[in-house]
Amino acid sequence: MLLGLDLGTGSCKALLLSLEGQVLAEASQGYPVLSPKPGWAESEPAAWWQAAVAATRAVVGAQGKRVLALGLSGQMHGVVLAQADGTPLRPAILWADGRSEEALGAYHRLPEAQRRRLANPLAVGMAGPSLLWLKEHEPANYRAARWALQPKDWLRLWLTGQALSEPSDASGTLLYDLEADTWALETLRALGLSPTLLPPLVPSGSLAGHLTPAAAEVLGLPAGLPVAAGAADTAAALLGSGVGIGEVQLAVGTGAQVAWVLGHPRADPTLRTHLYRAALPGQWYALAAMQNAGLALEWVRNLLGLDWEGLYREARAVPPGAEGLTFLPYLTGERTPHLDPQARGVWAGLGRHHHRGHLVRAALEGLAFSLREGLEALEVPPGTPLRLAGGGSAEPFWQQMLADVLGRPLMAAPVRSASARGAALLGGMAIGGTVPDSPEPPLLVASPQSVVYEEAYQRYQALYARLKGWF
Repeated sequence: MLLGLDLGTGSCKALLLSLEGQVLAEASQGYPVLSPKPGWAESEPAAWWQAAVAATRAVVGAQGKRVLALGLSGQMHGVVLAQADGTPLRPAILWADGRSEEALGAYHRLPEAQRRRLANPLAVGMAGPSLLWLKEHEPANYRAARWALQPKDWLRLWLTGQALSEPSDASGTLLYDLEADTWALETLRALGLSPTLLPPLVPSGSLAGHLTPAAAEVLGLPAGLPVAAGAADTAAALLGSGVGIGEVQLAVGTGAQVAWVLGHPRADPTLRTHLYRAALPGQWYALAAMQNAGLALEWVRNLLGLDWEGLYREARAVPPGAEGLTFLPYLTGERTPHLDPQARGVWAGLGRHHHRGHLVRAALEGLAFSLREGLEALEVPPGTPLRLAGGGSAEPFWQQMLADVLGRPLMAAPVRSASARGAALLGGMAIGGTVPDSPEPPLLVASPQSVVYEEAYQRYQALYARLKGWF
């Protein structure tokens, strides 16, 4: 058996996979995202570890000795300042954090040719700008740090005692040279950041260490278990869902991503979309990244006092278009296509005829419209099917709404935790295994209601354009 751990924004998922690729067991353990100041997003790495232990024990049970290898995936862009042994110096800064906006000025002062080699929009929440903020505002922590790690790389250090990273996560830091396919040392020097904070790079499917006796005892796994380098969550999900070159995946979780797998690097000349390394050699993916998906919907659900069943039930009772009500989901700003950290959430068009169900329906439609904007920014060829992934895409009503709004055939995810499955597959690769075929998912096509959403989508786009200056 192979074990995959996916360190997400709000939970750690564990998945047991047979050597033939069949999911045997899954478990998840949550932890809070902290916001000590408005616009900040942090997590305690100790909570990640506790969740990893709980989820692992839940799926492994008494079968720990049968696990042959462990692989990792994790949320992108964050930064964990840690001592040499992995002890965190402060809470991790996450991708949804907005404090580094002023730090982007240092990036904008870089020569254009140097910025182009990063091949990505200059956005808050990335590890590079967050690290600049830490250097300026918490110099003692910055000086005391031995490592500045991505979340899943911190977890691997805690598991194995070795600090490493790999290209799929590194390419999402704004500290990586996509042309040279390595850390951007020239950019680091220009920004005044220490290159020694960044760990060595190894391939995603390579052996990156072995489980320490202390970690093994807590997890219920054998000491010395091979641990793969792993991959960023989106890259792992592409592998876990079997998405090949030329295919497109829509992942809906805390945030949402549209990922288009490429056989060669192709940066967006407008820099509205991202370009990252994939988990497999010789693959990249273009990415539209929307910050507010499950994050915004969870906020709406809590605000309106609904459970998930009630949320979807009330939304189904309201006609498409929410009778003129429009929702912008930008609670934490937005990346693709606006690259606007100041954007905020809005319900607009409220009338006396609207009730709670309209608010919910408009929220779901607003999320779907934001995904359509991301898809259009990528310029994926018309008619290309989308593979669904992520825990936020399982509800059939929501899946049909996505098919209708996006106007594309959707293939429902063959597994619930594609990132965790991809992590497990990378664990298998680290011990010489091959990637088994993924099950072929069923196809979902747009219904006649698809045309009803066009007016609502135009209203959605016009609302942001009119409010941009106000934000």
